[in-house]
Amino acid sequence: MMKFLLPLFVGSALLVFWEWIVGFLGVPIFVLPPPSQIAFALIKNFTSLMGALIVTLSITGFAYFWALVGGVSLAILFTRSRFIEMSLAPYVVTLQVTPVVAIAPLILIWVGFENTNQAMVIIAWIVAFFPILTNTLQGIRSVDGSLHQLLQLSGAKWWQILIYLELPAALPSILTGAKISGGLALIGAVVAEFVAGSGTSTGLAWRIIEAGNRLEIATMFAALTLLSILGIIIYYAHNLVEWILLRKWHESFN
Repeated sequence: MMKFLLPLFVGSALLVFWEWIVGFLGVPIFVLPPPSQIAFALIKNFTSLMGALIVTLSITGFAYFWALVGGVSLAILFTRSRFIEMSLAPYVVTLQVTPVVAIAPLILIWVGFENTNQAMVIIAWIVAFFPILTNTLQGIRSVDGSLHQLLQLSGAKWWQILIYLELPAALPSILTGAKISGGLALIGAVVAEFVAGSGTSTGLAWRIIEAGNRLEIATMFAALTLLSILGIIIYYAHNLVEWILLRKWHESFN
């Protein structure tokens, strides 16, 4: 119980202190609004902010889904063929280490400004893809070699070894990569919205830009709060999935 109550207590204390110190020092609202003003801005702009949240969530969800599918599939392909891995791995690493902000304008041009949402999904996918690939690859390659030999001696096909041994054994690593990529997909979606500007984008990042241009700092903080809450939900949703899938057999839950 303390695991949940203690963070709530600390957070509440920080909010109370924030409210008090802003009033005590007379900090202007356009510099740092108190939590009460942020809550008021959230209520006042609730409809538009919720619509923006849905847009950001959809971009994050699509990017995360394709990162999960692509990362796991490519990791399986790498473990099946050393030649393919040697051919493609340097390009995967290059894509990962290249700052996404630098290539985002190119992606927007190539995809077309009339397809801004598709471009943002691609940008967010680039950010989220690599952790799933590397963690899945590491998990599959960490399987006990004696178990491989046992299944091979039993006449198991490669796809049977993959389904019944490698993927279950790599599941903790896959879930770890998925947890990292879930947060990165959200970050990638926000970065993509910042780069894309308005266009067809009406996500939370654009609402932050719009509020900043109008010096509506409380609205900016309200949008940031929703982004933070969304990130927390993504994180704990992955924790829940880990608990459901691993609690009965993995040592981390013993």
